[in-house]
Amino acid sequence: MLLALNGGGVYIEIELVAGHVQDNGLSTGMSGNRQIERYPVAQKPSSLVHPLNKLDNSDVLLGSADKQRSESNLPVHDVAIVGGGMVGMALACSLAKLPLTNHLNVAIIDSNPALQRGQSIKKEAPPDPRVSTVTPATRALFQDVGAWKYVEEHRHAYFDKMQVWDYTGLGYTKYHARDVNKEVLGYDRCVVENKVLLKSLLSCLQDSGSQHKLYPLRLSSMHLEPASASSHHGSLAKLELSDGNSLYAKLVVGADGSKSRVKELAGISSTGWKYSQNAVICTVEHMEENRCAWQRFLPNGPIALLPVGDKFSNIVWTMDPEESLNRKSMSEVDFVKEVNRALDSGYGPRPKSQSSGGASPFSWLTAKKAVSAYDYFEIPPRITKLASERMVFPLSLKHANTYATKRVALIGDAAHTVHPLAGQGVNMGFGDAFSLSNVIAEGIAVGSNIGEVSLLRRYESDRKPANLTMMAILDGFQKAYSVDLGPLNVLRAAAFQGVQNLSPLKRHIISYASGEQRFPIFS
Repeated sequence: MLLALNGGGVYIEIELVAGHVQDNGLSTGMSGNRQIERYPVAQKPSSLVHPLNKLDNSDVLLGSADKQRSESNLPVHDVAIVGGGMVGMALACSLAKLPLTNHLNVAIIDSNPALQRGQSIKKEAPPDPRVSTVTPATRALFQDVGAWKYVEEHRHAYFDKMQVWDYTGLGYTKYHARDVNKEVLGYDRCVVENKVLLKSLLSCLQDSGSQHKLYPLRLSSMHLEPASASSHHGSLAKLELSDGNSLYAKLVVGADGSKSRVKELAGISSTGWKYSQNAVICTVEHMEENRCAWQRFLPNGPIALLPVGDKFSNIVWTMDPEESLNRKSMSEVDFVKEVNRALDSGYGPRPKSQSSGGASPFSWLTAKKAVSAYDYFEIPPRITKLASERMVFPLSLKHANTYATKRVALIGDAAHTVHPLAGQGVNMGFGDAFSLSNVIAEGIAVGSNIGEVSLLRRYESDRKPANLTMMAILDGFQKAYSVDLGPLNVLRAAAFQGVQNLSPLKRHIISYASGEQRFPIFS
């Protein structure tokens, strides 16, 4: 093989002898026809691959060619979603639904066996303790992609009122559907088991007819392929899986939770802190059906009682780690007693209903306000027994410093984790998923590369301010109610009563919490 100059051009000359390469003009000692082939150096000679594979003593060349051929056989996906939980599946469903994205080839990487065998939901079994409070905005998004009809086939519980108070007995706030002229609070706000949400999204995706493939594996490593690394896949993300196989993707989406492997491999750092608190969750049973969401702030953290259908409710109880382990290990009888004490009889007196006269230190707030029965303080239902295992998990606040880099985007808990105070975590994640799918669609509409960081930054610009605001509010609540100090207790109670008696403010709070309205600075 020689480099030759001809008319100012540079060529590679290769002499083929009886199917073998004749290099540097030296005879191979074999008879046969001789043929000279010339290629400009800028042109890759396609006929080289076959003859080189027949060379003797050419292990290096053989390995290179085999590797290139092997790389070219790796599957290539438009989008690889790492994490097949609720938020990752919501993104897959949204991409399958939008006209501009339903042609995309989507990989879903998750080792959860339930995704392969399908979620098993027994109607006669008590509700699972892992539930989500679905806001009206999330419900509308589920309806748009066609997943909500599957939710309605399973157990879910609406609530038409919410009562929030603290252990001092100085004040309370009562929200009711009538405050926003609706039959149920927050335009059909409801509590749904996580496994029901996931199963509904899986059913929706399977019925979509979209191009998607599930890889029941873990992500081992990830790197960008430089443009010169392969003739087939220039500048794509290469994902290596736990079984040793690999795939390519134009865009990798980390939907793999707070300990995101995608975030780690992409080198994205986070800011945040641990709360030194755990949440105890479980399902409990009571005598009558519950249609109210209850939340009481206690010295060590709030306890919430959320309806999940029939005579069942879900408990989310925040406390210090040592106490949480004690609550988990104590007998069922003792635990039920502690729950009832936390919801009503213990820690302090019940707040005075506004109709009961001037006993409240904030009665001046209601002097000119007509008080209806809807505004009365109500006693939570009495818990009769435990209906599930008790689960404990630590609480923290964490926020990724960026949601997007080249060919990588983060959604859900991979981008942000929050205190479960108002049940906003998964709704923030669903908002991320649907925002990202719309940004991808917008990019396709104008011919953009869906992995370009300039496009992905538009998703970040849409979601980051709203997420940070919600995180700041929840963190502020957590800190405000973690201090037991007389003057601060009075201020908190005054805030409760102020919200209770200022109807416009109450309506706005319901609207923001429901996801129907953004905070003014983002509107």
